[in-house]
Amino acid sequence: MTTALVVAKAPVAGHAKTRLATTVGGQAAAALAAAALLDTIEACTTAFGAEACVLALSGDLAGAEEAELLLSRTEGWTVFAQEGRRFADRLEHAHESAFELVGGPVLQVGMDTPQATAEDLRGLVARMQGHDAVLAPAHDGGWWALGVNDPALLRGLGDVPMSSPDTGACTRRLLAANGALVATGDRLRDVDDAADAARVSAEAPGTRFARRWAATSATGGTP
Repeated sequence: MTTALVVAKAPVAGHAKTRLATTVGGQAAAALAAAALLDTIEACTTAFGAEACVLALSGDLAGAEEAELLLSRTEGWTVFAQEGRRFADRLEHAHESAFELVGGPVLQVGMDTPQATAEDLRGLVARMQGHDAVLAPAHDGGWWALGVNDPALLRGLGDVPMSSPDTGACTRRLLAANGALVATGDRLRDVDDAADAARVSAEAPGTRFARRWAATSATGGTP
């Protein structure tokens, strides 16, 4: 059974989606982050079942936008705090913890691709058959999903530059250096700024994120 791992920030104004906040404001950015996280949680729960889902969290959902709904939708999930100074270190720790707590393989998904569906996630699991890992690239040069059969394949991830145009290429090289045969997932767009938000909303108009973006745009940035 594959474990779904979501690595996320609590959607709190000033804490989440700071690049987007420069355009729409901190409160609206947090509301959009909450919508994206809820879409991701729904996709993971549908694909794997709550008992096979893990949330590695930075911050506290209790004080977040849509707190009550987020707490409700993660009922049955395993939730723990991220640990590590650098983001890549926190990713490595999250994979190790998910593997120990729930079991593997582990498929990690961020909170920046609300357009990713349960079918997309199941497709990534299918691509791992006969492979040791799967890496799904993002349009900005990073990746939006990373699956491994064994967290040992991610040793050294802390040395991979994050939020860089070559993050995806560097991650793939690391996996290969650790002995992994790597499958490739479909390319999706991360939501980092307003232009990304508009494109993703147009691609997936039925998502909670798209509805929140439409409301934010209509009110000039106030959710």
